[in-house]
Amino acid sequence: MRILRIIARLNVGGPARHVVLQTRDLQDEEYQSWLIAGSVPDGEEGMNYLAEESGVCPIYIPEMSRELSLKDLVSLIKIYREIKRIKPDILHTHTAKAGAVGRLAGFVYKWFTPAALLGKPREIKFVHTFHGHVFHSYYGPARTRFFILIERLLARMATHKIVVISEQQFDEIHNVYKIGRKEQFEVIPLGIDMEPFEAPSASHNQLRAEVGAGETDFLVGFVGRLTEIKNVPLLLNAAKELGTSGGVGHNLKFLIVGEGHLRESLEEKAKDMGLRESVAFLGNRTDTENIYAGLDAVALTSLNEGTPLSLIEAMASGKAVISTEVGGVVDLLGTKRREENGFTVCERGISTASNSVAGFVNGLRHLVENDDLRKEIAGNAKTFALSTFSKERLVGDTKHLYSKLVRN
Repeated sequence: MRILRIIARLNVGGPARHVVLQTRDLQDEEYQSWLIAGSVPDGEEGMNYLAEESGVCPIYIPEMSRELSLKDLVSLIKIYREIKRIKPDILHTHTAKAGAVGRLAGFVYKWFTPAALLGKPREIKFVHTFHGHVFHSYYGPARTRFFILIERLLARMATHKIVVISEQQFDEIHNVYKIGRKEQFEVIPLGIDMEPFEAPSASHNQLRAEVGAGETDFLVGFVGRLTEIKNVPLLLNAAKELGTSGGVGHNLKFLIVGEGHLRESLEEKAKDMGLRESVAFLGNRTDTENIYAGLDAVALTSLNEGTPLSLIEAMASGKAVISTEVGGVVDLLGTKRREENGFTVCERGISTASNSVAGFVNGLRHLVENDDLRKEIAGNAKTFALSTFSKERLVGDTKHLYSKLVRN
């Protein structure tokens, strides 16, 4: 079976890891896989090194990037040529831009032939994975409506299966935004290599020594791209509030791990807020398993998410998490146990309303001050992550989906 996978860019984040893993592990006597990737724009860190380390050699199309432009026509032509050369049984697109350009190129390949006019189109099946979506908190109302319309048309004309990575995401994309038919959807959670997070190469104290943290310091980590959708100012505001209000019984230190076009402005903001001692920007790191090893809790403040990889990695590392209740976070944190002062204690973490500084402050304070709760939800989270998000399960689910498609 010949699989051609397309992603808009191999930037730092879950989708890049996902497609590299699937391309690498669906390469045997039964499957041949290829990967097309676009360019990583200035201001974003790339993960091309991950493909190289995994033995994956992407076909790069520099004209394909995140934003709409006339270059998209060039991308479409180049992708069409690769489809024609490879002749895949499955065309599997990931992320919005690659999903639009890739499926359109595949549609042309399938139907614009003399044989298709006689009712015999080329044999190819289309799959698209939503890792997240851009239907709120990214663009203005007009552009958002346009993107929703495009996705509805593509689902109708050029998609056999729509893959979502959580039940919550299915509810949003299908029930809220009315994209696709119910029977088109498959829920396939993310999968990662769990071994580094179960057994990191660095000790708990290595990161703490690196950042000058004492034995009683409580380290809160954020791992992700420094872009608007991650809403890092919420974390800075929480750090400011906690730093002045006291009462947590620990010296709190916040570590922000990642790169992005907002890094400089966020560092300036932290400096202006007087957070020089309590907030540290560590930049992009390739040893995230060692980062988690030294943390006491992991925070996520996003306005919109699919299923955040940073939370899965943190949970697999046995760390307590606190996050805004967006997208697939709801499925990660599990059953809600009780609501407190602006936050909710869940089976596997603490959630707060999106963009609520007060709720985040109260939830984080509660997490810091309750050792037994923190250990309990961290243990629940680790068990859940290790049993749910393995790479073996991901590859098995994907093979099963492809087999069903080709048989039908």
